[in-house]
Amino acid sequence: MPEPQAPQPIEAVKISETSYRLEDNGVRSFLFVGSERALLVDTGFGSAGSLKDVVSGLTSLPVMLVNTHGDPDHIGNNAEFDTAYMHPSEMAYYAKHAKPGAVVEPLFEGEVIDLGGWKFEIVLIPGHTPGSIALLERSRRFIITGDTLSAGPVFMFDEVRSIPAYMASMDRLIALSEAYDEVYPSHGQFPIPPETAQKALLAAKKLLAGELTAQDPPMPVPAKVYMHDGVGFFY
Repeated sequence: MPEPQAPQPIEAVKISETSYRLEDNGVRSFLFVGSERALLVDTGFGSAGSLKDVVSGLTSLPVMLVNTHGDPDHIGNNAEFDTAYMHPSEMAYYAKHAKPGAVVEPLFEGEVIDLGGWKFEIVLIPGHTPGSIALLERSRRFIITGDTLSAGPVFMFDEVRSIPAYMASMDRLIALSEAYDEVYPSHGQFPIPPETAQKALLAAKKLLAGELTAQDPPMPVPAKVYMHDGVGFFY
């Protein structure tokens, strides 16, 4: 039986002169550095060393941590930071997985986080989890979607997740699509096009209609995989 592989160190990959994707063994966080403060979006698995050390090596500005949602691979290093912001609808789910540490504060639909040079608008997109959010940067024309939208299957197989809510969120992202040219997902291909939301909505409709074929999952989870046109669900 092969020995389990040790996690690889977190890799900071520059997107622009003041933005980074932080790659952590299959999950992705983001750092944006403004003129007044920085924004960290999610904190990864928490098993590949200190994320705070990585962030401190990229900026000396105060850092605001926002969680797109409370799945364990997005909050693993939250305890390294004083405060974690999230939508109140996510707080109960987050509390089931979080390590002691960061104080949780609310972040509401429509709020704008101004870093100085970057402005992120909060968009509530439930379905994957009750309080999943996206962060829309209108002037730079991209949106961060956490796990809700990616080129690949999304976890939708336990009681906290809702396909009907997910479909409503896809409608929301489609309605906003004139405001962004790129989607920044937390897993897989980076970036992905806005049309991915339309594909995901169609895949969800086909899933509920029983029109997709079940496939065995590539990992030990209590679900099957259902795919259509490059997107789909663990369900």
